[in-house]
Amino acid sequence: MEFQFSGEIIYWRGPSPFHYVPVPPQESAEIKAVSAEVTYGWGVIPVLVTIGDTEWETSLFPKDGRYLVPVKDMVRKAEALELGDTVTVQLILREP
Repeated sequence: MEFQFSGEIIYWRGPSPFHYVPVPPQESAEIKAVSAEVTYGWGVIPVLVTIGDTEWETSLFPKDGRYLVPVKDMVRKAEALELGDTVTVQLILREP
């Protein structure tokens, strides 16, 4: 499955503080519908993400009925992104 959406970079001070882009509700629902087939445990789903010219592998984290896309520091630096910026995310679900 492939998705493209825009979202704001947020900061969550969870167990591992990080910057994220929340997956919109519609896309989150579609991912949730196939999550049992693609998760490798704890509801975490492996993905290939592209923002701008930067592509990386990571995992979606479930949060409050939606998913969060982690935006690593190296991505934020490469794309000159700041907290609150709106970005376009290309997302491809990977096999676990």
